Amino acid sequence: MSNRFFLFSSLAFVVLLLLSSSLYIVTERERAVELRFGQISDADVQPGLHFHIPGIDKVKIFDGRLQALDVPQARFLTLEQKAVVVDAYIKWQIQDVQKFYKATSGDLFRVKQLMTQRVDSRLRNSFGSLTLSEVVSGRREEMMKKITSNLNAVALNELGVSVRDVRVKKIDLPEDVSDSVFQRMASEREKEAREYRSKGKEAGKAIRANADRERRYILAEANRQAEILKGKGDAGAAAIYAEAYGKDTEFYSFYRSLQAYRKSFRTRSDVLLLKPDSEFFKFLKKPAPSAP
Repeated sequence: MSNRFFLFSSLAFVVLLLLSSSLYIVTERERAVELRFGQISDADVQPGLHFHIPGIDKVKIFDGRLQALDVPQARFLTLEQKAVVVDAYIKWQIQDVQKFYKATSGDLFRVKQLMTQRVDSRLRNSFGSLTLSEVVSGRREEMMKKITSNLNAVALNELGVSVRDVRVKKIDLPEDVSDSVFQRMASEREKEAREYRSKGKEAGKAIRANADRERRYILAEANRQAEILKGKGDAGAAAIYAEAYGKDTEFYSFYRSLQAYRKSFRTRSDVLLLKPDSEFFKFLKKPAPSAP
């Protein structure tokens, strides 16, 4: 009884072991191929639970999610033969798992090597057709889109992967030329600053000249208006004086003489030397009887 139980237990264990080694799971995040005697028998294993024959079939499972690949820094020359050090990365994903396995055997190091070679040549050609200013700001976005599209077509055809994006993380100048470039940039900025200051001084002189001209014009116009008003005032005063004088000439002559006395004898030390019969003192003399 015990021997039979032991035999059945061993047989059940072997069956379970064979079943466990014959089953495998492919998740939604994975891509897989199944090999039989080293040849691909299932080029794209779908997600789920699957059965294979141990010792005869082998399963290669790969990460099917979007992955990032850092491209080693490389030195490129721009259109004006200026060297730049470029640090880039690639976003890629397995599209054709059979072609991917045949091209790389699923070796990520091999994938990085092949992708780096292809993106390096395209970056070199693209940087060589643009100036440094266009690379830094103007046309870099257009350049990266073109590289991504071109690299995606080649990678999909040769490696079975789709390239979703190629981006430049950083663009630096080589250390051996950065100092000279910075000095040249500083001198160019200083030259621009001098030009701006010179233009500012010229504009300031022109503004001050216009302001002085307008000031002189305003003052001249004000003086002209003042002279006109003063002339009208003097003319009005003269007319009033003439009208008043015409109404009573004797009283007006007496009033004017009193004003002359007041101005002539402001202090006790004021002295006038005049003849006794001078007209200046005619109103100080004894008045003659008026005619009937």
